[in-house]
Amino acid sequence: MLSLVADASLPVKLVMGLLLLVSLVSWWHIFVKLFTLWRAKSRATEFEQEFWNGAEMNRLAQKIAESGGHGGEMGHIFEAGFREYTKLKNQGIDPVDMVASARRAMRASFQRELDALEENMSYLATVGSVSPYVGLFGTVWGIMSAFRNLANVGQATLANVAPGIAEALVATAMGLFAAIPAVVAYNHYARDIDQLANRFESFMEDFSNILQRQAIKR
Repeated sequence: MLSLVADASLPVKLVMGLLLLVSLVSWWHIFVKLFTLWRAKSRATEFEQEFWNGAEMNRLAQKIAESGGHGGEMGHIFEAGFREYTKLKNQGIDPVDMVASARRAMRASFQRELDALEENMSYLATVGSVSPYVGLFGTVWGIMSAFRNLANVGQATLANVAPGIAEALVATAMGLFAAIPAVVAYNHYARDIDQLANRFESFMEDFSNILQRQAIKR
């Protein structure tokens, strides 16, 4: 394999070098995203347990505001909604408007957290869709060079053309090597992000109902 790469033409080498670089960067994003989503799911579970076990909401919101990372993404959504609700609570505003305003604040926080979780997902999607074509370009160029070199050969045989074609096909293999992990990771992480988004939205609905009941009692 190393000899095939070393004997390839310069354009094919450039294509393979680009694909190797792209593959390394995609693996970096894959591992970073793996840790990010694991941490997001873990902190969401911890926050749900703390919240539904009867934690006092004022203290919980204060803890999240002071620590920043406590409660994770779901904690930030809760803190945004509870802060908005608290600001409007003593202003004589209609309970329906209070809850609606808190819901909008949570929705804005939800979108920010979701955007952060989806960071670099577009890179994995691009690598998965484009890398095979980049590898194919290297292969086509290599095969063109192999056939062009036959013009200088008195008698064309398989031995003359096979090495050049083999070198060219390495570019396609490297394109697939870069694309397959990126596609698998993208699909897996997209499913995880959708599941987290559903959990966040379910919590927003439940918390909105709690705020509505408190607003009516006020």
